[in-house]
Amino acid sequence: MARNPSAFLMVGFNRRFSTLAARMRGLLASIHEPKTLIVTVNAGPLPAGHWALDTAIGGGRIIGEGCHFVDLLRYLLGSPIVGVQAASACDASGGPSEDRMTFTLAFADGSVGTVHYFANGSKAFPKERVEAFCAGRVLQLDNWRRLTGFGWPGFRGMKLRRQDKGHAAEMRALADAVRAGSPSPIPFEEIDEVTRVSFEIVEAARRKM
Repeated sequence: MARNPSAFLMVGFNRRFSTLAARMRGLLASIHEPKTLIVTVNAGPLPAGHWALDTAIGGGRIIGEGCHFVDLLRYLLGSPIVGVQAASACDASGGPSEDRMTFTLAFADGSVGTVHYFANGSKAFPKERVEAFCAGRVLQLDNWRRLTGFGWPGFRGMKLRRQDKGHAAEMRALADAVRAGSPSPIPFEEIDEVTRVSFEIVEAARRKM
């Protein structure tokens, strides 16, 4: 299908607009070799009947929320996703449990990113953590407040006064693009890719059962 060059599409993948995510991407871009990333999401349970659990309305937890971490990995690595693997615990019906799932994405540059998306953890544990390993160095992004570097020359870390998941910067970027008549802040090709891969993750988990 041919694209309309005047069309404008924006999806709320806010984490790529976080100050810490931008700094992390910049540091990773300086390393010209495949990287290994781990995202741990302590998502917490949702009450029965919650709209996000309804696959017809919210898409389920992976399509509705896990997609944010697919996009985050795509943004941090700056490389297309070329492979998907997924496995999950069983739910009450014996099918895949979307709130206790691990999925791994392979990237065109040889990098690998794994997301552990769990709803059965403790509230005392940080909700989101991102770790990157490459070239004898490690980056750890802790709950969108602190980024720590291990083995990075000239970078030990940065800490924010308050949590920043990128919501405000995303809205500013969107408003600026609309006012200027510029393209969407997130390229359409990446929105399309991340959405497709999110569906593929759920299908891959189902095939494992």
